[in-house]
Amino acid sequence: MWKRIKNQILNLLFPQFCLKCNKEGFLICPDCFSTIDLNPFQYCPFCSVPNRVIKKGKCQSHQSFKLNGVFSACDYKNPLVKKMIFLFKYEPYIKNLGFPLSNLIISHFALTQKQGIFNSSASSKKAPLATPSTGSGQVFMPVPLFKKRERTRGYNQSAVIAEILSVAYKLPFQKNNLIKIKNTKSQTEFSKKQREQNIAGAFAIKNPALISEKTIFLVDDVFTTGSTMEECARVLKANGAKKVFGIVVAREGLRI
Repeated sequence: MWKRIKNQILNLLFPQFCLKCNKEGFLICPDCFSTIDLNPFQYCPFCSVPNRVIKKGKCQSHQSFKLNGVFSACDYKNPLVKKMIFLFKYEPYIKNLGFPLSNLIISHFALTQKQGIFNSSASSKKAPLATPSTGSGQVFMPVPLFKKRERTRGYNQSAVIAEILSVAYKLPFQKNNLIKIKNTKSQTEFSKKQREQNIAGAFAIKNPALISEKTIFLVDDVFTTGSTMEECARVLKANGAKKVFGIVVAREGLRI
């Protein structure tokens, strides 16, 4: 109750306006949210030009990679999506954007009828193809930030989304088991090969027992070359994870 009252007071003193149409009372109003094209397909994470996949989470050429597949809600070229993610990650650090960004992911799973991959009471339908096994335990886990960067921002944007998804799909959330142990440079300006070199050895697992034989849903905001998620997947599987599937708000280069 106090939280609701607090939010009402904050909204009164600092009213929200839609980032696209400037309508009062919303960060993203329902009308503008509905204009975002959702991705109705699943794509191989490792093809330079994303190829749709049906029977598996990645194409035949990339079966040896550690990441089992990626679910991406929309295309990063969408101006509103790009603006939301930027303001979520950089100043003024609008943490509440985690809710509409998470809703894009939830809407994507509903559109593709793949919410059945989540082995919980929240799952109402079984996904037919290109989905992880639900026979073992499942965990939501964010791609971690280096501690100094997280302190500067005040939160890990991927953890905010992962926690919302864990509540929505009633699955466990592990925030501090996969950790970043190397303060890498920003991947933004690097080539694919440079990204792989930059991120190598950057992650570690604190307690392998917590992920042993589990399917990990690894959450991030944007998927570009896949170097970061692939390195995380390598570390997770080396420490006993059964499968690792990426879940992101946006991906570059989709053909929706």
